[in-house]
Amino acid sequence: MAEEKHHHHLFHHNKEEEKPVEAVTYSETAYGSGGPGEYYETTETVGYVADQDKIDEYEKEKKHHKHKEHLGEMGAAAAGAFALYEKHEAKKDTEHKHRHKIEEEIAAAAAVGAGGYVFHEHHEKKEAKEEEEKAEGKKHRHLF
Repeated sequence: MAEEKHHHHLFHHNKEEEKPVEAVTYSETAYGSGGPGEYYETTETVGYVADQDKIDEYEKEKKHHKHKEHLGEMGAAAAGAFALYEKHEAKKDTEHKHRHKIEEEIAAAAAVGAGGYVFHEHHEKKEAKEEEEKAEGKKHRHLF
């Protein structure tokens, strides 16, 4: 009886097997002289051409983190607006002032938490962008 592959996964239906990554390195050779009668040759590996699927995966990850960053920004704005609303209600409704003050503090804490999440997603997006550039073979020059 022939064995057949049966995959019963919820996600990644079209990924039956991993495709091999084809990377082609290329280099530059420089020639020069150090003085009279001294010549040298230097070969430096400049980069490589990566598999297009890998680059597409990095782009998808970058978009995913950008989307989550924008959702976090909206959450921070909404929580901040609710905190301001509760501050106004505390002044207006003196009978339930304590309750509105507590809700204002909770909303302010939620806004700070959402801001932290936005910061986190921003850095995840930057890391995905750097990985994509690395896969494309771009050089990184960190001066500091």
